[in-house]
Amino acid sequence: MQIVDFRTMGSSARAVVDCDSEEARLEIEAVPRWLHASEHKLSRFLPDSALSRLNGEGGGEVDEELFEAIGVALRAAEATEGLVTPTVLTALEIAGYDRSFGAIDDDDPSALGPTEACTQAFRGIERDSTTRTIRLPMGTRLDLGGTAKGWCADRVARRLARLGPALVDIGGDIATVGAPEGGWPVAVGHPLRAESIVEIVCLASGGIATSGRDYRRWRRAGTEQHHIIDPRTGRPADTDVLSATVLARSALDAEVAAKVAVIEGSARAMAWLESAQLAALLVTDDGRALTTSHWAVHIWRPR
Repeated sequence: MQIVDFRTMGSSARAVVDCDSEEARLEIEAVPRWLHASEHKLSRFLPDSALSRLNGEGGGEVDEELFEAIGVALRAAEATEGLVTPTVLTALEIAGYDRSFGAIDDDDPSALGPTEACTQAFRGIERDSTTRTIRLPMGTRLDLGGTAKGWCADRVARRLARLGPALVDIGGDIATVGAPEGGWPVAVGHPLRAESIVEIVCLASGGIATSGRDYRRWRRAGTEQHHIIDPRTGRPADTDVLSATVLARSALDAEVAAKVAVIEGSARAMAWLESAQLAALLVTDDGRALTTSHWAVHIWRPR
């Protein structure tokens, strides 16, 4: 088994392929380079990234990867009726997330600016697949944080899987293609107790992702802020869900569903997750662990 640990997209990352060949070793060693290249196209934090140039110019021709990444984000927005949308960049900046997380002033006294709903702004974005051009509506800029990590994890896992069962984890968005005997054990950390585990699940295929308010949070004008924007208000989501972990067909699908669960709050999220037949675990502000009816079958049981 070949493993590489590294950092990318502002997160810890890991790639694993269950194969001991020399080709597998070379491929796994190349994963950080592949993902760093993607980051330099898709990140809003890098001023010279392809996404930053697009945001600054309001449109233009883009390369194939950014064009596809924006298409993925727009499909997620359509599927969630705008709850997970790439058009939240201005709202994130108003909340104080205007630089990489480690550089944020943890207690900025500056007053919060006005915000507005942005659930439908994605519908004005134009994509021309013939010329591979993007046109953004006036005042609209994109952040791909709601979909990019899961999408990239899925792509790399598929690339590695030609050599053997593969797992790729980018900041807790985990994609698998194939599995070793017994599956992949994945620990779900407790958002209120450092180093504690809520559950260990067995992932045989597909993806798992956790989204939450427990890590990327800070204070602005005396009020706690976090990075999960509710596009209906343009503010950080007012929710009792501290973290949401979802299993789905892909890391991308799991990432999107977990964000919806956080934004919606526990009551609406549990009903929606059940109707979608998704296995999920939510931890609320008061420490309750809520699971859907599909969760129990995925709990890890060592042999």
